[in-house]
Amino acid sequence: MNPLLVVTGGSKGIGRAIADKFVAEGFDAVVCARSVGEITSPGLLPFAADLSTRDGVNALLDYVRLLNRPVDVLVNNAGVFQPGQIQNEAEGVFEELMTTNVASAYHLTRGLIGGMISRRKGHIFMMCSTASITPYTNGGSYCISKFALLGMSRVLREELKPHSVKVTALLPGATLTNSWAGTDLPEDRFMKAEDVADTAWAAYSLSASAVVEEILIRPQLGDI
Repeated sequence: MNPLLVVTGGSKGIGRAIADKFVAEGFDAVVCARSVGEITSPGLLPFAADLSTRDGVNALLDYVRLLNRPVDVLVNNAGVFQPGQIQNEAEGVFEELMTTNVASAYHLTRGLIGGMISRRKGHIFMMCSTASITPYTNGGSYCISKFALLGMSRVLREELKPHSVKVTALLPGATLTNSWAGTDLPEDRFMKAEDVADTAWAAYSLSASAVVEEILIRPQLGDI
């Protein structure tokens, strides 16, 4: 039986690139997103859920449990971006970004981590951002959520050291995905989603005695 990957926000962009990379390396991948109707590739197991809600997270957990297969890798990639400043963001923006970008990862990890601990095997990736370490003046609640996600990654890393479960925080800069649709910047100003996917695979491929705790990836010419 193939090892199993669970990736959230996996229908496009970085999440889909990670799913495709791991499938190409012999995995099956549960791909969760709000819409998964166009996902039909072999090895991909699509599941539609809104992970900004506890009901959505619980539905995904129920689906994974029904597969009756151990989860080898979890990629907490679901996220949303809204520009703005703390002083003038619309009401509800903070709550939306925190539930989608942080709470979904918290509750999904809690739901799957027990199996990894009992098997003393597993790898959790947290899709952080350069916004996890750099405050942007138009980043507002997005920066807050990504700082929090990096903090969660670091806490998990300490908790899971004695259980042989790895935790890696990925901190990519500007990556050419649909979130940059309409930009007039040239493509070579961005990283490719496949660059992040290849980096995740490289981190996963290390021996059991090594873990990459945090990976900071930026476009060659720097942040945008």
